[in-house]
Amino acid sequence: MHLPVNPPVLPMLAKRTNELPAGQTWIFEPKWDGFRALVFRDGDEILIQSRDAKSLNRYFPELIEILGSQLPARCVLDGEIVVAKNDGLDFEELQLRIHPAASRVKLLSQQSPASIVFFDLLCEGDSDWRSEPFARRREKLESLLARATPPIHLTPATREAGVASDWFRRFEGAGLDGVMAKPISATYQPDKRVMFKVKHERDCDCVVAGFRWHKGGEGTAVGSLLLGLYDDSGALQHVGVCASFTQTKRRELVKFLASNRRDALADHPWKSWAELTSNDATHRMPGGQSRWSHGKDLSWEPLRPELVVEVAYEHMQGRRFRHMAQFRKWRSDKKPRDCTYAQLEVVPPHELKAIFAGDI
Repeated sequence: MHLPVNPPVLPMLAKRTNELPAGQTWIFEPKWDGFRALVFRDGDEILIQSRDAKSLNRYFPELIEILGSQLPARCVLDGEIVVAKNDGLDFEELQLRIHPAASRVKLLSQQSPASIVFFDLLCEGDSDWRSEPFARRREKLESLLARATPPIHLTPATREAGVASDWFRRFEGAGLDGVMAKPISATYQPDKRVMFKVKHERDCDCVVAGFRWHKGGEGTAVGSLLLGLYDDSGALQHVGVCASFTQTKRRELVKFLASNRRDALADHPWKSWAELTSNDATHRMPGGQSRWSHGKDLSWEPLRPELVVEVAYEHMQGRRFRHMAQFRKWRSDKKPRDCTYAQLEVVPPHELKAIFAGDI
């Protein structure tokens, strides 16, 4: 490729904040829950680059021809790949696309075709737009995508904080991740946290049914706690992990959990997982490898399911936490059997088509 901006380019990032920033110097957008992607086009050459600078072309073949027919002949755009189903985004379906078998990818591309939502412009033609303020980049992007049709979309944007707050409240049920706040005067700064993101966060009481050792600290430091919730049948389901402990806390947890390790596997509700070896089952195991683990050691140590912890989480992906939960406090006052899915707030879905309505 011979563009003003050539790959690889790392995308601009965002800092997390608890509330929308005040003032008139921001452009707000919905935060999409998908795969971040920079799209480079130079004539017949098209590259869909992931957040970590790898090619995504082979995983989304259905997008290549469409990008070639709708994007300017020479450009670089920043966006998010999503799978829209049942009036919302389906991240689980999206994850399935990262598969080593081309035949499987082709089948999924037909059954659950992907869309791409663009929200920034890096270059067009012979012009490098990265040094231009975001407000100007947005105006140019609107012009370039004025005639775009699905599955290519331009993200909605507003300068009204009230509209952004309404998006934050209503659109979560459609699978969106929160709201982005972008300074109108900001240049495009690769790999720099220039923007802000406001994400949902809720509390939940979970059973601690196991843990993993911290990397390089087996026997001396706990890396993460394995969390469970009881379903309607009374089975304890693995819903995710909580981590991000200080080194001091990791060492303290070794002593704190010691008594719950004794004879933990004897009547453990996940005992069968420790014995599974088939590839069909490993993706459901707390210690199972997956194509997302990048070879990390995910072996786990069982604990008698007697401890209850309060954690903060953002939202659910099916029956599990979408992201890693954050430790809040131990709940010695709560019985493990009271940790059920019933305590979770159910967010009603919002029609996805409403998210694409509106403009600055």
